[in-house]
Amino acid sequence: MRSSFAKSIYVGAAVLGLAGLSAVTTTTASAKSYATAGAYTALADKSQNVTVTGTNAIYSKPGTVKGAKVVASKKTVAKLAASKKSSDTFYAYGTKTTNRGSVYYKIVTMDKKYRGYVYAGKTAGTFTAGIKAAETTTAATTPARTTGYYLKDVSKNTLWTAPKYTDINAKKVSLYGAAKTDPFTVDKAATKTKEGSLYYHVTDSKDSSISGWIYAGKGYDTTITDNTKQDLGGLTLSSSDVAPTSDNSVTVVYNGTGSKAVFVSTDKDAKAGKLVAKDAKNAAGQTLSEFVKSSAPAGYRVVGAYTNGAQYGNNVYVNVTEAATSKVQLRVDSVENNKVAIANPLVAGDKLTAKDISVNMNTALLSGNKGTAYTPHELNVIAISLNGQTGTAKTIKGTAKTIKGTVPYYASNGTVYHYEFSLNYSAFASDNRIAQYGDTLVASYKANLVKGDPTTPASNTDWIA
Repeated sequence: MRSSFAKSIYVGAAVLGLAGLSAVTTTTASAKSYATAGAYTALADKSQNVTVTGTNAIYSKPGTVKGAKVVASKKTVAKLAASKKSSDTFYAYGTKTTNRGSVYYKIVTMDKKYRGYVYAGKTAGTFTAGIKAAETTTAATTPARTTGYYLKDVSKNTLWTAPKYTDINAKKVSLYGAAKTDPFTVDKAATKTKEGSLYYHVTDSKDSSISGWIYAGKGYDTTITDNTKQDLGGLTLSSSDVAPTSDNSVTVVYNGTGSKAVFVSTDKDAKAGKLVAKDAKNAAGQTLSEFVKSSAPAGYRVVGAYTNGAQYGNNVYVNVTEAATSKVQLRVDSVENNKVAIANPLVAGDKLTAKDISVNMNTALLSGNKGTAYTPHELNVIAISLNGQTGTAKTIKGTAKTIKGTVPYYASNGTVYHYEFSLNYSAFASDNRIAQYGDTLVASYKANLVKGDPTTPASNTDWIA
């Protein structure tokens, strides 16, 4: 072999020179041609949650740029795409486009484990490859019982500003100032899209500045009459700092429902057989009478809480009646200033939704004993709430307050308008004069078109029919 190689070097100079030139040309032509990336653009308000499709790897730089290293291979990305963990959802927050027109997005997993660029197609602002937009939570039904919840163990399940791993900025809520005996109220519910796990949004009833999302297990179940058997994740329906004994507790029996609740007193002098003092309270600060009412089974109301004579270690039997909750149908009674040319104006008879009018209704006013008719006074109080006011006037009268609408309407010259609404008190009294709890009430409003931007929608709208 050495002999053959030696002979080969005695080739004519001209041939050798030609061959050498050819070799150099071939090497230059086969060198890898890299793309170059344009400037990085932060998505700012357009940042969003996404999931990977599993078709493209994730790189430290746009994949076709020199020096790009694999952060997550296609195999790894495929696993992330199929994952049922919210921590494997991504957040897209920046973008670069190469000189070849390839669009790459900077993404990171919710647990910050993987971060890099992924190819997303050829059109900025859209995803045609690599990733797709995702909703990390889905709205769920608010439980039938919304009050009287307690934090079970904040070392295991605490409050978050958003369900954990559903928002890149989700963080734990400070519970400074909250006592472990503070009751919480539920106002919203949601499930994690990937896992399907249920979360409740709760607020400290003694300090409204303390609120957040907490894992709620299977959620409140109205078919379970023994509240100790409810699966509520990080919540419980009783303050658990004092264990119930015959010396400090009273068992409340709700007649005809099979439901029971245990009142545990913090009175140091409590003893089996001793009468429960009227001012004796549990860890949540409730008297026995207050506890009896707040702990009634879902769908029922207490008919007189007769707690006089209650003794520690014994039962208290309470009568309840089936409860019913009304909704309200909002509609347009008349329209003023309707000569301005706008698209799709309101007309008399139109139904109003939460998208049209912003009313923070006192929903407690809509619940009562099933089959019981509303009194004129009760209707008046409801009317006042429907008009954005508070108070308990004896008759339905007075100047109606205006409520700013929530929908913008535009004239042909681009000027923005909105409607303002005022309740027709007399019509409300007449339309609902024979209504009972559980019926749909009717509220008619005068709509007035005025110039200017609308307001933000109200937060409690479940009561609107």
